[in-house]
Amino acid sequence: MKTIIVYYSFSGKTKKYAHELAAKENADVFSLKAEKPRTVLGAFLVGAPAAMRRKSARIGTLGFGFEEYDKIILAAPIWAGYPAPAFNSAVQLLPAGKQVELHFTSGSGDSSKSAQGTKDLIAGRGCELLAYIDVKL
Repeated sequence: MKTIIVYYSFSGKTKKYAHELAAKENADVFSLKAEKPRTVLGAFLVGAPAAMRRKSARIGTLGFGFEEYDKIILAAPIWAGYPAPAFNSAVQLLPAGKQVELHFTSGSGDSSKSAQGTKDLIAGRGCELLAYIDVKL
């Protein structure tokens, strides 16, 4: 089974986690890059409210096709209880029929208040959700 881990990292912690997971899973790894990187202040004042409204962020071109992979692992930080906007951009690109795992990183929070809505986004893309994991870093 060919696997890719696609992650967005703001502080670098999700990046470290994604690369450690890729080694365990024998997976390819790809970093989502926001076209307009946020400052710390921008992440709190603009990014967190955008995450709560499930807005997307403009991301750079992917250097691969999701169609090449059997399993897709998406990893992203949690902002105000919701996945960061770059995560929503990645979900919109998922092709139907893929197996998907979700890994959400946080230093002190979790994604419990947004979990069902996030699971519904994956189902709405016609994908099979294999796992939903909150990771404390």
